[in-house]
Amino acid sequence: MEINAIKLNPDNPFTWASGIQSPIYCDNRVTLGYPEIRTHIAESFAELCADYDYDAIVGVATAGIPHGMLLAQILGVPFAYIRSKSKAHGRQNQLEGDLPVGSRVIVIEDLISTGGSALAAVDALKSCGIESSVVLAIFQYGFPFALEAFNKKDTGFDTLTDYNVLLDVATELDYISTDAVQTLKDWRKDPHNWKG
Repeated sequence: MEINAIKLNPDNPFTWASGIQSPIYCDNRVTLGYPEIRTHIAESFAELCADYDYDAIVGVATAGIPHGMLLAQILGVPFAYIRSKSKAHGRQNQLEGDLPVGSRVIVIEDLISTGGSALAAVDALKSCGIESSVVLAIFQYGFPFALEAFNKKDTGFDTLTDYNVLLDVATELDYISTDAVQTLKDWRKDPHNWKG
């Protein structure tokens, strides 16, 4: 909120890649322009990593790449990144980096909404012979359907913060009005059918 990375616009909602209309947009890319904040994010990820076995860090293209690279640097481990699909030219790689088959990795995503992009990355890694220990992200909306999707894939995830904390802090700091809080709560209950 300090750096205006969270955008609210219930009157003209944002459209996510999943097609969901949302009154809120969390642009974690903005954090990259603030050394103290991006360092805090990377160090917080490093603390979470202590609970997992891993050989390397893999960032999900594109937003997970810089945060994953910063984390790998702190941990002193190899880094790679995974695209949503193979390149159409050059070596036509989907996984960029030099990871041996059988490596266990921590996957870094900037946020988890539906879980689709993170789980697609996990599947792509499996097809390359790479196993993921966990998916870590900065933020999650906490949708039950996302948790269900991760459970179906038998993939764990953890985040630095979540939607409930966002609403609490935003209210406390008067970042959003009482009406906006109610709008955001209503949207959170049924994002697929929310009409603004």
